[in-house]
Amino acid sequence: MEASTQLIQPVVALVIWSAVMWVWMYATRIPAIFAMKLEMDSDAPSGVQMSLLPPKVRWKADNYNHLMEQPTVFYALVLSLVLLGANSELSIYAAWTYVGLRVVHSLLQALVNKIELRFAIFFLSNIPLGVLTFNAAVAAFN
Repeated sequence: MEASTQLIQPVVALVIWSAVMWVWMYATRIPAIFAMKLEMDSDAPSGVQMSLLPPKVRWKADNYNHLMEQPTVFYALVLSLVLLGANSELSIYAAWTYVGLRVVHSLLQALVNKIELRFAIFFLSNIPLGVLTFNAAVAAFN
C-alpha cells in the first residue's frame, strides 16, 4: 500500500469516529429532551437549554465539540504531509497514535468524564501531534 494512502487512513478513521460520536450524541440527547419535556426556545442564550440535560447526556455533546476543535490541526497537518510527499513511517505511526488517543479521550469523556484522566490523554495526544508538526515543518521549509 502506498505511504500517502497509509497516512490518509487515520484521517478517515478519525472522521468516522467523529460520526460515531455525533450519532451517540443525538441517540442520548433526543430521548433526554423528550423525557424532560424541554421546549426549544430560539430566544434562549446559546447553551442554556442544553445545560439543563443530565451530565451523562451533555458529555457526549461536549466530546463531539472537542472533536471539531484540535483535530482540525491534525487534519491540516496530515493533508499537508501527503501533499508535500512526506509520508514517513514515523508520521504514519504518529497519526494512528493520535487517532487512538482521541478515541480513548472520547470514551473517557462520554462514559466517566474523569477530568484528570481526560487531561492526561489529551496531553499525551499532543506528542504525536508535535511529531506531525515537526515533520510537516521540515518538509515545508526544506
